[in-house]
Amino acid sequence: MSLSAQIAWDDTVLPFQLDASDIRGRVARLDGVLEQVLSQHDYPPMIEGLVAEMALLTALIGQTMKLRWKLSLQVRGSGPARLIATDYYGPTDDGEPARIRAYASYDAETLDQQAEPFSQIGNGYFAILIDQGEGMTPYQGITPIAGGSLSSCAETYFAQSEQLPTRFALTYGRSQLPGQGAKWRAGGVMLQHMPKASPFAKGEGGSGEGGLLDAVDILDDDEGENWTRANALLDTVEQIELIGPTIAPTDLLVRLFHEEGPRVFDPQPVSFGCSCSADKVRQSLSIYSAKDIATMTTDAGIVTADCQFCGAHYTFQPETLGFEAKDTGA
Repeated sequence: MSLSAQIAWDDTVLPFQLDASDIRGRVARLDGVLEQVLSQHDYPPMIEGLVAEMALLTALIGQTMKLRWKLSLQVRGSGPARLIATDYYGPTDDGEPARIRAYASYDAETLDQQAEPFSQIGNGYFAILIDQGEGMTPYQGITPIAGGSLSSCAETYFAQSEQLPTRFALTYGRSQLPGQGAKWRAGGVMLQHMPKASPFAKGEGGSGEGGLLDAVDILDDDEGENWTRANALLDTVEQIELIGPTIAPTDLLVRLFHEEGPRVFDPQPVSFGCSCSADKVRQSLSIYSAKDIATMTTDAGIVTADCQFCGAHYTFQPETLGFEAKDTGA
């Protein structure tokens, strides 16, 4: 593969459909996006891995977002890895890239650097939030932390909350091409059964962890056979095929699913992007009185705010903030 062809697939999500199996999916490759997301913070390696996995999940799930919609993924836990949050902003116009940002909060003192990263989340929940824009009520779905990875949590979410059998195969890490420095790369495939008007669920409980629904609880026999076959094919994928960069996603789909009739659609480019602004900070502080704002004022006589996602630093004169502001336009 030429260098130009390699670059063409970096930071893209390619949607596809398996016509013989009634299954849809996406192939994602993150390169510069992930490098920018992680370069905003000096995370320990295990936190970097969790953020990388969450960002890749966000790219795969978010590809269905309509123009100007926003998708947010959140994992909150009782362990040292307290929060992992990502946002996916749908393109502002047709042909424009979607934007991704991510952030993690953790307790450095209790973080076990030798433990398996997912174990550092502890008990908690996995949530997906969809904001369709002004005037629309945001959607939120939550499921308990389950399985042994963030991708397992996402699979459980779709089975439990959406009754959509879903499977992820992901890989991520720092890699180095000849003549280049090491940098973050990630790649993955998402499979999802087409939605049904009346999902088939067996019994009252599910066969997943803690009685949660699993794919086998939702599909009937014929659908289950197609789903099992597609998953068996995906099980043969190798990490180098997922992460690239020398294997095109189209070639990967032909290798894995040629007998399932793969059909690809237009790829969606993604980039790193943040929606923070001085106006949004002002708005968030507009609920506070002048007395409250005074407690936020530094010895230098200013109020400061930093974006957790991109590191942008904002400074304000205290009298311009809060609902008693004298000059909100300053």
